[in-house]
Amino acid sequence: MPSPFETDSSAGIKRNSSKAIIVRDGKILLTVNSDDQGDFYLLPGGGQKHGETLHQTLKREVLEETGWTVTVKELLLVRDYIGANHEFAQWDADAHQTEFMFEARPVRHLGNPLLQDAWQTGMEWVPINKLDEIKLYPSVLKKILPELLSGTYEGPIYLGDVN
Repeated sequence: MPSPFETDSSAGIKRNSSKAIIVRDGKILLTVNSDDQGDFYLLPGGGQKHGETLHQTLKREVLEETGWTVTVKELLLVRDYIGANHEFAQWDADAHQTEFMFEARPVRHLGNPLLQDAWQTGMEWVPINKLDEIKLYPSVLKKILPELLSGTYEGPIYLGDVN
């Protein structure tokens, strides 16, 4: 009898990712990244390893990418990123990532990032009111984050397949 957890090898790449929404003094902590189109910003976080909870993933990834230890709080948003449906389809068509975005509180900065992604060039505390001035992915966060942080967000937790 086949396992209900069998995967279809033709299905592409599917992974879960934990992302942190870390705010302090009106600023949000983002990773700064660069590609051939210039700088772009992401919430710190990354892929869940087998056997890890989403909270464990978040703590590990934030420490690796920013040097910060964090306390994980509530799940705030969830999105799917299905690469074939977005502007990066030519090189990302087989990617499907489900991102779980948690509120996280900064506890202690231990120094420089431990293990940055290849495209990451640094990290930055970006003022919430300056999000419109940067290339942030997913771009829907430019509108949602200020509302979420001010307590006026009335939208869904699950954002669907957005970039």
